[in-house]
Amino acid sequence: MAKLHFHYSTMNAGKSTLLLQAAHNYGERGMDTYLLTAALDDRVGKGVIGSRIGLSREADLYSAGDDLFARIAARLEAGPVACVFVDEAQFLTPEQVWQLARAVDDLDVPVMAYGLRVDFRGGLFPGSATLLALADVMREVRTICHCGRKATMVIRQDAEGRVLRDGAQVQIGGNETYVSLCRRHWRQAVGD
Repeated sequence: MAKLHFHYSTMNAGKSTLLLQAAHNYGERGMDTYLLTAALDDRVGKGVIGSRIGLSREADLYSAGDDLFARIAARLEAGPVACVFVDEAQFLTPEQVWQLARAVDDLDVPVMAYGLRVDFRGGLFPGSATLLALADVMREVRTICHCGRKATMVIRQDAEGRVLRDGAQVQIGGNETYVSLCRRHWRQAVGD
């Protein structure tokens, strides 16, 4: 029975690495997968899922207006798919998360989504909030704060390393922009 999975964490926890490893495992067993990643995140290249440790693989792009149920149905018409993998799932719209759930329920294909849970202000991304509500299986991918505790929050900083408290929810960046922290150190960093 197919399920909707949500693997979530903060920045630099290895979510994309886990996605690529799982897709590789399917491929080793002769099973095809369908990989999707957000069009607005092209840090490692357009249409590429990449990890900080150097692994990468091509993927189809999705944007906010795309019907993912229709995309998955069309891909299934071209041949069997053992699993659908979605990277940067925090950028999904709530409607797209429902489309993924429909693909699981109506097309009987497992979907594994990987993404951030919270933004730099400590709030949920809309896609992540909907995945938390709808996912059949949720798995936290752990990473650590500089103090050794589990990091559950992330700060955004400017080029000089100053912590930013305001701004758009979405700003693409990596280690130069974001730092994962435990809640206590996040509160200290934002002045709470």
